[in-house]
Amino acid sequence: MNIHEYQAKQLLSAAGVAVLRGGVAYTAAEAEAVAKDLGGPIWVVKAQIHAGGRGKGKFKEASAGDAGGVRVVKSVEDVKDAANQMLGATLVTHQSGAEGKEVKRVYVEDGCDIDRELYLSLLVDRETSRVTIIASSEGGMDIEEVAAATPEKILTFDIDPAVGIQSFHARRVAFGLGLEGDQVKSAVKCIMAVYKAFVELDASQVEINPLVVTKAGEVVALDAKMNFDDNALYRHKDVEEMRDEDEQDAAELEAERHDLNYIKLDGNIGCMVNGAGLAMATMDIIKLYGGEPANFLDVGGGATKERVTTAFKLILSDSNVEGILVNIFGGIMRCDVIAEGVVAAAREVSLNVPLVVRLAGTNVELGNKILAQSGLPIVSATDLADAAEKVVKEVKEAA
Repeated sequence: MNIHEYQAKQLLSAAGVAVLRGGVAYTAAEAEAVAKDLGGPIWVVKAQIHAGGRGKGKFKEASAGDAGGVRVVKSVEDVKDAANQMLGATLVTHQSGAEGKEVKRVYVEDGCDIDRELYLSLLVDRETSRVTIIASSEGGMDIEEVAAATPEKILTFDIDPAVGIQSFHARRVAFGLGLEGDQVKSAVKCIMAVYKAFVELDASQVEINPLVVTKAGEVVALDAKMNFDDNALYRHKDVEEMRDEDEQDAAELEAERHDLNYIKLDGNIGCMVNGAGLAMATMDIIKLYGGEPANFLDVGGGATKERVTTAFKLILSDSNVEGILVNIFGGIMRCDVIAEGVVAAAREVSLNVPLVVRLAGTNVELGNKILAQSGLPIVSATDLADAAEKVVKEVKEAA
């Protein structure tokens, strides 16, 4: 789960990370009130969407101006005007996709006297199974560009989970970034606090870009992005309440409500599979045979007929889908239950794209019999390779 910048700063601030004063606003009038409360003389107005690159982004609407989604202004009236231009407009960044995201709230923040811009992030490294600190002296830039052009400017440190972060870890980062004197003390405090928030909130990523050093030598989180492990949200109801459903894909949100694991992709062959590993293999073999998967969809090991029907509808809600591959290994899941769900869904949505089904495992004969007797144009497959080859062929012939 992702949250907005201002929400991430609230959580980081509570852990002891230095952030600037600010307030969220849903209308231009609210933005004006926040600006007056902050007092100025410089304010920053930031569009709040779940996408990076807001400062370099462009609004689709000419009325929103061309100054991007992060604007430094010098009067309360300018704060109000900036908020008025951003709210309701669609901001397109390199992470939002061409369709962009509608701005429904802005964050008005104090200006900052910046001396240096740094980069800091914490994430879980799956290779080491440890929390890893990534830092760079090249803050304010896309870290991917820094990694490609000047990899020597990226510092990486693993934290042993049995010991946790120690002050010497934070000092290594601070010295590696070229900080000196009181800057080091401020950086150590910040890094320790970020780690504390990361672990205690079950975050999967914390990214601060830029992490700035002010002219006074204080280290401050000027931006903040936080992602959380969905499986741990039951332990953090306050974090879960920060979810902004307007920022989520509608199909993915519907999938969550039915305990389905669904991620929309850019291809044209819909996939319904039970098991994450099998789903990945299914997408790979579709590509091997010249097709492109339209989604990742894992219905789980104990799906009911109703959940299967919902999964089918989710796939077909994507207008790009030109064919569907159902690939089920019936261990806990029975093949006849899957077959009943597929038939029910196909009839309910008036299926008009090719459908290839591969069943294996428990009650496979009964499942294939249900499909064969359905009267629907369902193509059966004997194995995974046969299924992938058939669905790609069916889609090409139907085009």
